[in-house]
Amino acid sequence: MIMMSGSQRDYDAMAGKDSDGSPAWSPEDMAALHEFMAAWNNDLVESGEFVDARGLTAPVHTRRISLRDGVPVVTDGPYPETQEVLAGYTIVECDSFDRATEIAAKLARTPHPDDATLTNEWYVDIRPIAEGIEDL
Repeated sequence: MIMMSGSQRDYDAMAGKDSDGSPAWSPEDMAALHEFMAAWNNDLVESGEFVDARGLTAPVHTRRISLRDGVPVVTDGPYPETQEVLAGYTIVECDSFDRATEIAAKLARTPHPDDATLTNEWYVDIRPIAEGIEDL
């Protein structure tokens, strides 16, 4: 699973709102992002490695349920103590962990506005999906 991260600030910028050092993305910036991601996904479909992909809504729409003193407590997002959350994922089925790394590394070319802070803060995580207890 290739997991992409983002913050509320990132979501706000992509929605066209300036926020906390992140300039708003223009419609052209968003079109370039969508075009890039569509091509990236289509390459995976064509290679037979694509399994599933989804983007997630902004952190402001998140609810966290935790246990305190044995009682479930619901907290609405976004969470000030957490800068980044899972923004989306792509599941690939490929020959090796190295191949998954190669696929994910292509995301480093994801377009963004020239003045965006994303350039130095960007990353994705890659983790194998456990098929059973033996994979843990």
